This record gives sequence, structure tokens and C-alpha cells, in this order.
Amino acid sequence: MAARSEILPASALDVSRAEARRAALVQRVRAFLERVEFLVLPVSQVAPFPIEVEWVKEINGVKMNTYIDWMGTCYAISLTGLPAISVPCGFTPGGLPIGLQIVGRHHRDLDVLKIAHAFEQATGMGRKRPVVAR
Repeated sequence: MAARSEILPASALDVSRAEARRAALVQRVRAFLERVEFLVLPVSQVAPFPIEVEWVKEINGVKMNTYIDWMGTCYAISLTGLPAISVPCGFTPGGLPIGLQIVGRHHRDLDVLKIAHAFEQATGMGRKRPVVAR
């Protein structure tokens, strides 16, 4: 299927409100990271899906309204501007990869790289390969 591209009109007020909401999100996540050193979450809410599926329309009964809704955990963290990395953490029963996202404190990029490296060393997931039926 061909990708759809839609340009939605946004007024200066819409952009200002969106930026205010983004700034509030940044502050909430930074406050949370004052209590914990890292935030660890799935890379996305769903496992890889067949290429024939244009995009995930529903997750556990919750309708996804747009193409990017199913990637909420990934893009929401990107909005914060905090350092984040994705590491392999396993496979679905069908052998498809699952990723783990590690988010660190503001300007603590090296800490994120160190914990990602420690995770990969401890689990060996970067060296594991799924069993794929041929």
C-alpha cells in the first residue's frame, strides 16, 4: 500500500499549545528521573507486524487513530529530548525481535550508553539469533 501523507492545518495558537504540552511532559519526565536513574520501557507497544499491514489500527481493544499512535512509547520519549537507546531484549514466539528502550537523565548520554552496554553484556541478547523456520 502506498503511504499516505496528510498536512493538517495548525494555527500559531495550536503550535503554542502543543509546545506548552511538550514542555510540561519534559518537566514531568525530568522530575521522575530525579527519583530514579533510568526509565526502561518497550521500544513499541506491538511486536513487528507483517509488511502487508499498513499500520496497527488497534492495540488490546484501543483504536489507533493515526499511523504514529502505535509508536507512542517511542515518540513520546523523543519529545523529551532526553538521551535514549534501544537494545535487543528478546524474540516473539515467531522469532521476531523485541526491543527495550532505556532513557536517562538530561545530559547523561554516557550513562545511557554504559547501562545499555552492561545490559547487552549481561544478557548476551546482541549475539543471540532467533530460530527461524525456512
